[in-house]
Amino acid sequence: MTTRTPYPHDTRKVGHVPIEHSPSSEPTPGDLATSAAPSVAPSVAPGARPGPSAGLPALVAWHAQQAPHALAVADGDRTLTYAQLDSAAHSLAGYLQRHGVRRGDAVALLMARSARTVVAQLALWRAGAVCVPLDPAHPRPRSEALAADAGVTLTVGDSKLLESAAPAGAALALPDELSDDAAPADAGPGPGPGPAQELGPDGAAFIMFTSGSTGRPKGVAIAHRAIAELVTDPAYLTLTSRDRVLFHSPMTFDASTFEVWSALANGAAVVACSVERPSLEDLAQQAERHGVTVAFFTTALFHQLAVRRSRLFALLRTVVVGGEALAAHHAREVLRAFPWLELVNGYGPTETTTFATAHRVTDADCDGQVPIGRPIAGASAYVVDGTGRPVPDGERGELWVGGSRLALGYTGRPELTAERFLTHPEWGRLYRTGDVVSLRPDGVLDFHGRTDDQVKVRGFRIEPGEVEHTLREQPEVADAAVTVHRPSPDDARLTAFVVAAPGPVPRPGALRDRLAAVLPAHLVPDELTVVGELPLTPSGKVDRRALRDLVTVGGGDAPAAPLTPLEQAVAELWSRSLGREVTRPDAEFLALGGHSLLALAVTDDLREELGVELTLADFFTAPTVADQAALVERALLAAHHDLHPRPQEDTDGH
Repeated sequence: MTTRTPYPHDTRKVGHVPIEHSPSSEPTPGDLATSAAPSVAPSVAPGARPGPSAGLPALVAWHAQQAPHALAVADGDRTLTYAQLDSAAHSLAGYLQRHGVRRGDAVALLMARSARTVVAQLALWRAGAVCVPLDPAHPRPRSEALAADAGVTLTVGDSKLLESAAPAGAALALPDELSDDAAPADAGPGPGPGPAQELGPDGAAFIMFTSGSTGRPKGVAIAHRAIAELVTDPAYLTLTSRDRVLFHSPMTFDASTFEVWSALANGAAVVACSVERPSLEDLAQQAERHGVTVAFFTTALFHQLAVRRSRLFALLRTVVVGGEALAAHHAREVLRAFPWLELVNGYGPTETTTFATAHRVTDADCDGQVPIGRPIAGASAYVVDGTGRPVPDGERGELWVGGSRLALGYTGRPELTAERFLTHPEWGRLYRTGDVVSLRPDGVLDFHGRTDDQVKVRGFRIEPGEVEHTLREQPEVADAAVTVHRPSPDDARLTAFVVAAPGPVPRPGALRDRLAAVLPAHLVPDELTVVGELPLTPSGKVDRRALRDLVTVGGGDAPAAPLTPLEQAVAELWSRSLGREVTRPDAEFLALGGHSLLALAVTDDLREELGVELTLADFFTAPTVADQAALVERALLAAHHDLHPRPQEDTDGH
């Protein structure tokens, strides 16, 4: 069997997705400065559409000139045309500069998802800054650690969030209403931003953080050119200026880059979901209200929507999924129920700018494993053995990704950058993904897992070592190990096992609470068990396969008290989503392994089967079966006024 491996400068098409390879710009790795590549964005000839090298601000400005009244951003009742978006971003960039933002500064952005978020991102780039998104839901210590690692000089955002969640250091509240025709009232004197303020195409646009195996998250610096190449005229999906793209991912998740800038680079509209933790029904209502045609879903969320044959699919033309392996049976169910739907399976670590490969899924693909496709938008792919040599078609090897969309590296981590990014004498600059794949004879890639312990849970990339490190820092914990428990094909739960230190045995609930104070929600184990010792392999390493055998399926205890009919209805819905029998009114959703994605399923079932609309925030304020049954009862009473007792009417005429 001969080895056939893609090489740079080789461009060909097979099926729908082109294998595109372009020369790498090869930015110098190392101890990255956030102001890397200080060249000025190139100018664009009048009337000519800018290429990706001009950067995203130039693309937005061009669309504002060509179609000033076209819809750019929608957020609830608020809309911005391209002219308004461009002008508001220009105005806000001046405001930022007058308050000390300088070219090359790393500026943290702490805002709830909205149209203002889009304006703020664009304004930071216009002012020459690097955007470091922070999640308002993350604990403040986490945000402080990320800001310190990124070298943040200033945090900007909503005034209330800055008061409650901003990291230490300088902060600047952005105006509540961003003017699209003038600078904010308190702008003060000073020049407005000019094109020379923007970083060049190889300068960093974002610093986004991923989980780190040593307990320290990794800040990935992503270049302007890389984002623009990913989203401008994408060949891996259908996207026109008439489309509307749903923006519902957290800003800290690299999928948000695709959601916002795939629309704005192509003259389409962004629909920002302003509900902080949207339910499945919230997403459907947003799509229906604003005519959304394109959406990205994590694979786990797609599976939940597929099980329910969600009406969301009836509203969309294109769905992109990514984050984990796509289940063939769910893909087939959706394609057969909604035959017009364009379903794209995307793959890519943050270090390769959101997506490195993609595949348009057909019914025939669902006869076996759904592939991750071919390289897209300037990427190249190489399947190699342990010595870095290409493996024959069909054999498994590690995936190395090259091309012009690789990240600049890890901020402040030159050793780690040198370890994961390398320069090949023939293939150029490459990123070692750690993913195991195989190459089909037709050039399509199949995914087979990892070469290390890294896992994906509900679309989030997690290094178990980061969670284990935080657990070991707790005084009552002697050792810890973290793995993934899959009670069903559609449910993945982060599961921790701890060995107690001498003294009182730690309470799992208390440990989870302490972790939640320093880690984002997706890194807090869904299940936590105290064990006498951790199972080891003959070489002395933690036996993670044996760990999975230690997972206990509880819920068989006798009920503390009989369930009322409404409690029984809630317990049955919980049982269905959790994959275990729930029999106690004092059973807690999170303690049973529940998480936000399963909560989405329960709230959707409550709406469909009991006619009760609960937000995710409401759901988590009622942690037990009894609490949630009481909440459901109040909601039913509020919705049906005729169930309220009325005072008897006076019938004697007095």
